[in-house]
Amino acid sequence: MSDPIDDLDARLLALLQEDPGIGVLGASRALGVARGTAQSRLDKLVGLGVIRTFAPQLDPAALGYPVMAFSTLEIRQGTGGGPVVAHVSGIPEVLEAHTITGSGDLMIRLVARDNADLQRVIDEVVSHPMVERSSTVICLSTRVPYRTLPLVQR
Repeated sequence: MSDPIDDLDARLLALLQEDPGIGVLGASRALGVARGTAQSRLDKLVGLGVIRTFAPQLDPAALGYPVMAFSTLEIRQGTGGGPVVAHVSGIPEVLEAHTITGSGDLMIRLVARDNADLQRVIDEVVSHPMVERSSTVICLSTRVPYRTLPLVQR
């Protein structure tokens, strides 16, 4: 299988990561290509799903949620995870949910205003009758933030 992106695509993606507000005209100038070329490459990357959104990246801590934690949920076997996923999707403090292998079934990333608020969020998460057990760890610091640019540069 060939790579979905070439060198020009990679340079465009790096440029957009560095300066998300650059726009197509600015990107074409910075890359030394025609505006139509930059636009068609951008359209291609969106069409391939490489670029999923142009929305700003929000910082939960700056929004008043400085506590981040990860919870592993064990779900009652034979029930499927759908109802629990629907439940946690309705909790605003749950930022992500992933089906996992190992001792747990679902890993969620959640945020809270403080430790007492974290307890409230955890209580809400485990209130679903199909959640059998949970284990939560609090994030003390983020050493490597979510990133994709190294994949592009590879």
